[in-house]
This record gives sequence, structure tokens and C-alpha cells, in this order.
Amino acid sequence: MEIARDRYVEMLRRRMGNGMIKVITGIRRCGKSYLLFELFYKYLLSLGVPGDHILRVALDDRANKQFRDPDELYRLIRSFVKDGKTCYVLLDEVQYVSEFEDVLNSVLHISNVDAYVTGSHAKFLSKDIITEFRGRGDQIHLGPLSYREFSSAYEGAENRRLREYMLYGGLPFILKCTTPEQKVQYLEDLFTETYIRDVLNRNKIRNKEVLDDLLNIAASSIGSLTNPNKLANTFRSVRHLNVSSNTISEYLNGLEDSFILEKAFRYDVKGKKYIDTPLKYYFTDLGLRNARIGFRQYEETHIMENVIFNDLRCRGYAVDIGNITISEKNGNGNYVRKQVEVDFVCHQADQRFYVQSALSVSDPDKLAQEVRPLVKIDDSFKKIIVVRDPVIPWRTEEGILVIGIEDFLLHPGSLETL
Repeated sequence: MEIARDRYVEMLRRRMGNGMIKVITGIRRCGKSYLLFELFYKYLLSLGVPGDHILRVALDDRANKQFRDPDELYRLIRSFVKDGKTCYVLLDEVQYVSEFEDVLNSVLHISNVDAYVTGSHAKFLSKDIITEFRGRGDQIHLGPLSYREFSSAYEGAENRRLREYMLYGGLPFILKCTTPEQKVQYLEDLFTETYIRDVLNRNKIRNKEVLDDLLNIAASSIGSLTNPNKLANTFRSVRHLNVSSNTISEYLNGLEDSFILEKAFRYDVKGKKYIDTPLKYYFTDLGLRNARIGFRQYEETHIMENVIFNDLRCRGYAVDIGNITISEKNGNGNYVRKQVEVDFVCHQADQRFYVQSALSVSDPDKLAQEVRPLVKIDDSFKKIIVVRDPVIPWRTEEGILVIGIEDFLLHPGSLETL
């Protein structure tokens, strides 16, 4: 079973020979080793790179234990350079090497070596890993499988595919699990035994109970506006715990830094400025989110919103929550100012899209509700409503594109071409 991850192979291709260490980061079990040792390796061979010019070392393999010594690894790499042709060095789980940063920075001084590494310890599960390479590291961040990637290897019934993805998420091993029980057990064990432990150790968190409660609150309220102060109030009123907003902020930063959560700021569309708080948090993988709360809270509206957010991020867009101030008449005939929201404002270079998520717009009142904030935006960028219902893409009277979520997720170019 081969999972197509073409976007990431292309990202590696574009960085070939750029004189920097290519550092593949991402949440544990998202497929970093597979990307480097299988997909990218095959790509290099397809270019005609001789096999003896590609060095692959899995440093978590006991057979390679001697190369966990930094000097031994450095000697191996130097000895690998035989002629004037480029040699490709692929190192997996490089955190097993003490002083790996010094080794890799030294590799940059060897001519004709192009180096690529993955890792899974605390530093590689952090956004600050690139600082370890003194400005000579180039990060490729790998996420869980997008729905399109998931579909390329999914072997079940097509009419169950999207629900399976929304329920169990996109960690690649899920595709190897044959029963719901196996999937649930895998995700629950992974979250408890691996991800939580990583966050606790990296951030030196002593109060695991607060971290657990914070994760449960975040999992139960994806797509809801919040901030550390609101969460502190929740702890006081619901959990009867006194937790400062600063502590909550630190814990949230730790969860973000480990790629478990990602935040989206609000953007004032008309004022063209950011609103710092409140903001929204989304889970990087919905299987982990569902496992966190025991698969007890499956709200399709919020799940779908999280799926769309993750897919837009996977496509390389910066994604914000749109905020629009409008004036409308109230029941007394007086104009009042109101805040309305667009689910996502997507930016990429000079491109921008406005995206609404809705289960259905078959009811005229529901359609009017979803169209309302979009028509208040007075620019010419494309506006889109993604619906859960399978529909043939169509446009409203206002020119807004309505597209089914499967079409949207399976065809990344749909934003630009339809």
C-alpha cells in the first residue's frame, strides 16, 4: 500500500541542492520516515541518481548503533563522497545522535553533499528546531494525511470513506487497522502514551490534571472563540480549579509547539487588521481529537469545519477567521452595528478566498444565512460555501460558488479553477 504524498515530495524537490539542511518536522506517526526513505528515495532513483550516491541511515535501528556517535556518523558521511557527483544523505531519527546539530552543520562544509533529516524527540516536535541549525536549516513541515492522500490508499466502501476520515483522522497507521476497535485503541494509546508525555517533558509541566482538562475543553469546543481568560473562568466555574490565564497560555503554546493544536486569529476584513483575541483552536488530526474525548462528541458541523481548516493549511494557505462589522436595521427601524463571521479567510501570496462551511444550504433561509456575511465583503476575491451534501458545483445569484465537501477536498485546484 503506497500513500501518495506528492505535495511534500515536490517541496523536497524544490529544495534540492539549496545548500541547507532539509529538516522534516511533524507530529509523531505522521509519516516522516516514509516520506524520506520511501517516497523521496524513489524520486531520486527516478531522476537517475545512482543508488550508491544515496546514503540512508535509520538511526533508530540497532544495526546502525555505531553511527549514533557523532564522530562515527561524520566519518561515514565524509567517506561516502567518492567523486564530483552530488551525494544525497538521508538520516532518519537523527535525535539518536548526540551533538547532531554540530554534525549536520559540519556536513554543510562538505562539497557535493545534499542532506535531509527527520527526528522525533522534543526539539523536532517543536517549531523552534530550525534555530538549532544557525540559519542553515530549511524546514518541511509534514502533517497527517489530507483527505486526498487518505483516499489514495483507502480500501473500504467509498460511501464510508469521508466519515471514516472525519472520525479516525489521517495518521497513516489508521489505514492498516482493520476494525474500529483497533483504530480506537491505537489513537487512545498514542495520545496518552506518546503525545501527552512529549508535551509534559518538553514544557516541564507538573500539573498533568490541568493539561488533561485543557485538552478536553479544547476537544469539546473546536471552532469556538476562546482565549486564556475565558478558559481560566471555565476552570473556576466548572472544574473549581484556580488556574491563571498565564498558565493556560503556556500550556496552549506547548500544545501548539508539539503540533497537536493550531490556532486561527480573527481578521477584520474591512479594517484589514488582526484581532488578537478571542481566537479559535483546531486539532491537527481529528482522530486524536475524537480519541481525546472517547469518541463521545461527534458534532458534524464542527468536525467539518476542522477538516476544511486542516485541508486549507495543507495546501499552504494562511488561514484566518473573518470578522465583518455591518450596519442593519433592527425591529424599531434603527441602524445597529453587528459583527458577522466568515469561517475562513485564506491567503497565499496575492491570492485570497473566503470560505464558509455548512452542512446544507438546501433550505432558502439557511442559504441566506451563509450568503449574508459573504455579500457584505466589497472586494472581488472568490467566495465559496462548502457543504456536506453531495452537490454538483453551482453558483448563487450573488456569484458565490457552492461545492460539496468531497469535491472540495479531493480537488485542491477547485478553489482556483471553478
